[in-house]
Amino acid sequence: MLVVDLGDVPTSLPAATGVLLAVGSAADIESPSAQQWVDRATLTLSNDIVADRRVVTVDSTASAVTELTARVDTWPQAATVCDDVLRAIDPLAPALAGIITESLAYSTLQSGGEFASWLQRRGPVTVPILPDPVVADRDGNTLHIRFNRTARHNAFSNDARAALLDALDVARLDPSVDEIVLSGNGPSFCSGGDLAEFGSFADPASAHIARVRHSPALRLDKLTARLGSRCRARVHGQVLGSGLEMAAFCGRVEAQRDSILGLPELALGLIPGAGGTVSVTRRIGRWRTAYLVLSGRTIDAETALGWGLIDAIEAA
Repeated sequence: MLVVDLGDVPTSLPAATGVLLAVGSAADIESPSAQQWVDRATLTLSNDIVADRRVVTVDSTASAVTELTARVDTWPQAATVCDDVLRAIDPLAPALAGIITESLAYSTLQSGGEFASWLQRRGPVTVPILPDPVVADRDGNTLHIRFNRTARHNAFSNDARAALLDALDVARLDPSVDEIVLSGNGPSFCSGGDLAEFGSFADPASAHIARVRHSPALRLDKLTARLGSRCRARVHGQVLGSGLEMAAFCGRVEAQRDSILGLPELALGLIPGAGGTVSVTRRIGRWRTAYLVLSGRTIDAETALGWGLIDAIEAA
């Protein structure tokens, strides 16, 4: 990882170096000489409050650099692939191309040593079978879809994926459905993929084909194109990993104040795999998306609103 001080920038941009971290004050960031570096960087850190979506404000840039360096050193393959994918995806382009790019990268990492090491540390587990992982009901022309694996904070499982796709197909095939509300029962909206299922794929190529051909992200993207803000997510509690990635595809995201949002996949030797490199990047840019992935940190509802990751905080 290369760290650049924007107060004393080099005269020329480097060739591709992997993760490039820029650090500087608000004045440094605004200077003309720094602009090419801020734009090229994986992300920029500052102690100052800066509205620029390429910049993340932290309490201490020194501590943040130390933390990010340690994480990139621990998971260098996943960090590098994350940076590559975020740079490759055009958030203004149709979602399919980005989903394919993300999924191919995800499958590559599933074959890598960092994910294998995580699987070994996790050890064998039993996948819990919970009834009705997703429930749906219709109120007039509004379709309510709720994650329903409450005992596991609605961790997203293969059976939940299948049930969600079935529910979304109701709206896709029935033009009289003019509003969709995606939410979660219990203490959380969705805590991300169910870790008990990770590593259960037959092979990475088959997993890629299944991810793209049976993608809730692509269904939500098409429904949002049709319904706009009437395809909305109402989130609370843990809004992590695939939960955040899917919610971000909705035309409107409303969060309760207890919401914590993040992308924790790097610690598994992976990157977001449910469309987040497209959906989250569309909302907050590749730089802040990279921060969420590389740091593994969560943000609260107020920060998410300021970044544009959510559209409103629900009144208590």
